[in-house]
Amino acid sequence: MKMLINGPERVVADALRGMAAAHPGLRVDVPHRLVLRGDAPVAGKVALVSGGGSGHEPLHTGCVGPGMLDAACAGQVFTSPVPDQLARAAAAVHGGAGVLLVVKNYTGDVLNFEMAAELVEESGVEVAQVLVADDVAVADGATTAGRRGVGGTLFVHRIAGAAAAAGAPLAEVAAIGRRVAAASRSFGAALHGPTTPAKGSPTFDLPPGELELGIGIHGEPGRERRPMLSAAELADVTVEALLADRPALTDPVLCLTNGMGGTPLLELYGFHAEVVRALGERGVTPARSLVGNYVTSLDMAGCSVSLCQLDEGLLRLWDTPVCTPALRWGR
Repeated sequence: MKMLINGPERVVADALRGMAAAHPGLRVDVPHRLVLRGDAPVAGKVALVSGGGSGHEPLHTGCVGPGMLDAACAGQVFTSPVPDQLARAAAAVHGGAGVLLVVKNYTGDVLNFEMAAELVEESGVEVAQVLVADDVAVADGATTAGRRGVGGTLFVHRIAGAAAAAGAPLAEVAAIGRRVAAASRSFGAALHGPTTPAKGSPTFDLPPGELELGIGIHGEPGRERRPMLSAAELADVTVEALLADRPALTDPVLCLTNGMGGTPLLELYGFHAEVVRALGERGVTPARSLVGNYVTSLDMAGCSVSLCQLDEGLLRLWDTPVCTPALRWGR
């Protein structure tokens, strides 16, 4: 498999160097694999810190900036950042109002963020955590205790980040983040597995003419394989899985039609049209939509849909100004 890299051992550092060059408003610490707001710490504001394995860009490093995260830690590909790295990020952006850690529900991430929280607390800084576990495809797996954290992570970054930008205290920002996490549901499908730089070949094989339903963002296999479906058929399967888990969705609803890294926007927009059609036939009309590559799995061909039940207050927070590599509006 051909890749545009200098070598597997350099891929994360090189990507961070590129982020620094492309986004001079960010402060990028390549040796420690940190991406920080250029104006951090912001005095009197709750600092949001997140992170995860590389390979999911623009999550998490692309979510740093006004209206979202204050810092993101990049682990090695598909590998959690380590506690010292997370604690370093928290110290760099703490502005006196406490730190909120946003963590996806994977065993390594949960353990490392918990140890980081202890380190931050030992330094005298108030800290809270939000756990994101929105994947309806699984209840338990080899890498999780319960549901995996996937596309709903972007919703938490944005809405909790907006609350922090508005000056809300730590307890309120954490409560909003937990509300958003609890209200989010995601489901994904793959047409082929992701190719890690170290392996150089897909992490799982799909025979021609088949797709995998319920995949994870680290190349975890899904819950079933089926013959290839049309965009309309896959939208119906996806929406049915989401609404079976949260059947009482009411307006306003936030919808993310997400590419996994290897699916063209031409296909994603066509699939989004079918998702909106499938939701509408079931009485749901998205108030806001995002379409594109936001929570990826390297070069995996496939898609995921994330829905979040909002209220008017959360919708107002979503609409406030944001300025990050991943999201930018209102400025």
